[in-house]
Amino acid sequence: MDSISQAALGAAVAGLIAGKKCSPKILLAGAALGTLPDLDVLLDYGDPISNMIKHRGFSHSLFVLIPFSTLLAIVWQRFVAKTWSLGQLWLLITAALVTHPILDSFTTYGTQLFWPLNVPPVAISSIFIIDPLYTLPMLIPVLAAFIWRSRASKLCGVGLALSTLYLGWSLIAMGMIKDRVEENVAGTHLEGQPVFIAPTPLNTVLWRVVVLDDDKYWEGLASLKDEDPTIDWMPMVRGDWPFPVKSALLTDFEYFTDGFVRFQQEGVGLTVTDLRLGMAMYQPFKFIVAEQGEDQVWQVVEPKQVDPGPLLPRQIPALWMRLLGWQSIDAMLCNEHDCFRD
Repeated sequence: MDSISQAALGAAVAGLIAGKKCSPKILLAGAALGTLPDLDVLLDYGDPISNMIKHRGFSHSLFVLIPFSTLLAIVWQRFVAKTWSLGQLWLLITAALVTHPILDSFTTYGTQLFWPLNVPPVAISSIFIIDPLYTLPMLIPVLAAFIWRSRASKLCGVGLALSTLYLGWSLIAMGMIKDRVEENVAGTHLEGQPVFIAPTPLNTVLWRVVVLDDDKYWEGLASLKDEDPTIDWMPMVRGDWPFPVKSALLTDFEYFTDGFVRFQQEGVGLTVTDLRLGMAMYQPFKFIVAEQGEDQVWQVVEPKQVDPGPLLPRQIPALWMRLLGWQSIDAMLCNEHDCFRD
């Protein structure tokens, strides 16, 4: 999630656990702890694909954060918070740190909760990385806690409860869309194929669906406001890797994306795209991984991230109209170079 959400979450958790000891300093410390795991974004792993798949790695692992919390609690109790019991201080620090990756695991990007174990990132994909309906009900009570200090802990608890309820709603909404997708593909050649479902930006009403189908994939939008349950699928070419063997980096990329990737020739370059993130009209995680020489032979190159460019102005209001159930405008949400290519 975004830094504001994580800071608000850390502050709310710290304030709730602190109880009568809650103060502006505690809230600020919780906010700082809540954003601490994202400092790994400052690390450079050598290339943009590695930077992507290794983000939310060791710094988000429960196997790292819990021992780190223990060490930090011992040091903090000895030199700063001497009036606190070690147990309460450990619980505050651990909760403020660990809730960060747990919240991240509800997004599409995924979180390596169990690093260094060789297991896929946890990516529930029920909430967009920025969602005001999650953040504001928690942020407003936390800010109020700075003013009404006698009720600070209760305010933090209220904010945390409201945001958690919304997170629970996101799972219910996702389940409703999943049932609808299964009904749409039942009895077709898409039945049983890998499916990816995620909310569109800033809401949990309009959802994006991607279904893999050998050399192509099908993308559609489904809103909880739709009167017609039929999903208007858009076929798109997945492309192929032109070499007999994939590099370890590409293998890791496909593992990270659970196979939801697309290869596409753009000029003399071959790009690979994470199909889970963004939409057909805007896919931010696209990388050039090979280039074609004058002899028409492909050569693997150092990965370079492609600038996705700005969203088209007409697509933003179209997205909101689609959220409200206007199914006739699905085509407006596609880039003419990407959609309906078969």
